[in-house]
Amino acid sequence: MSATPNDTTLPAESGNAPKDKRKRGRALLIAFVVFLLAAATWLLLWLFVFSTRETTDDAYVGGNQVGISAQVPGIVVGVFADDTQRVNAGQVLVKLDPTDADIALRKASTALAQAVRQVRQQTQSAASADASLGARRQDLKRAQDDLKRRIPLLAEKAVAPEEVQHARDAVETAQSALDSAQRQADAARALVDGTDVETNPAVQQARANFRQAWVAAQRNAIVAPIDGYVAQRSVQVGNSVQPGQQLMTVVPLHDLWVDANFKESQLRHVRIGQPAKVESDIYGGGVEYHGHVVGLGAGTGSAFSLLPAQNATGNWIKVVQRVPVRIAIDAKDLDTHPLRIGLSTAVTVNITDDKGDVLAKAPSTTPVAQTTVYDDVAAKADAAADVIVQQNLGARAP
Repeated sequence: MSATPNDTTLPAESGNAPKDKRKRGRALLIAFVVFLLAAATWLLLWLFVFSTRETTDDAYVGGNQVGISAQVPGIVVGVFADDTQRVNAGQVLVKLDPTDADIALRKASTALAQAVRQVRQQTQSAASADASLGARRQDLKRAQDDLKRRIPLLAEKAVAPEEVQHARDAVETAQSALDSAQRQADAARALVDGTDVETNPAVQQARANFRQAWVAAQRNAIVAPIDGYVAQRSVQVGNSVQPGQQLMTVVPLHDLWVDANFKESQLRHVRIGQPAKVESDIYGGGVEYHGHVVGLGAGTGSAFSLLPAQNATGNWIKVVQRVPVRIAIDAKDLDTHPLRIGLSTAVTVNITDDKGDVLAKAPSTTPVAQTTVYDDVAAKADAAADVIVQQNLGARAP
């Protein structure tokens, strides 16, 4: 019998079957090894990378926005800073019309000079009253001595009774004059006793009014309290401004931070003091900022919203909440690559060391912000008042 075609192919198929099984086994082994390697790689990444950090891109640059406002009413006569410009602490930003303040200052200066002169006059009046009191004492003593000499002579009828009566009347008159002089002296001394001209209450009151007028005159020049950059300028020349009215904003770009909004499930190991890395969208991943966690917010954003959620009413759907975590940025990094308030960033916090505090244990003793541009205003006002007082003391002032 002749062989059929199927007879010739059976041996070949039976010979390829083990090879196919070996190939499938090898493929499965390779897939298993790849899976193991992927699992091992993921495990290693989790152990040494992902489990040691928390990341979020819901993070934005924050900073102080120092509002510049008028302290006294007036008409704007000059604006010396505009948006985007840099200003230094103490630099004049806006000037107001000084006419009214100058008039008030002159009135206060005149009142202070007048008060000094009046107290000088009162001091002299008190001294004059004291001198008059001494003269009245002498008159009383003289009248009493005359009466003592005449009383023995009356018994011997060496003097007339009328003369003795006149002596008694003189004593009473002198006593009345002494009492009146005593009251006048007491009244005069009541205005000046216990003080000199400079510390007299009338002078101190006039001095306080002068100081107030002097400070008000200086406040017609509105200065920058800190170094920074101008934003949101709304003031224009000719505007009538009132105390507290917002004129512009100064932003200190050398002192910024990042508010990173982490999910509540990410906060388990976040602690104060942990190092953090920040990347901003403006520079990309090529620029990395260094910082650290300075604190966690006291509540979620929804809790402090204008209309907090009322989860106890109606249908409820759980929404993962976020808590702001403040990240302080190194000043050197900010100087090298400046940021702006509101810029988007990505934050990575290293949570390897989670033994720190979640809440601050003690209140901070370092001021968040401060300025010294107003420190010498009172001293200059006092110096100007001293000049007026000294000019009106005179050579005979005590």
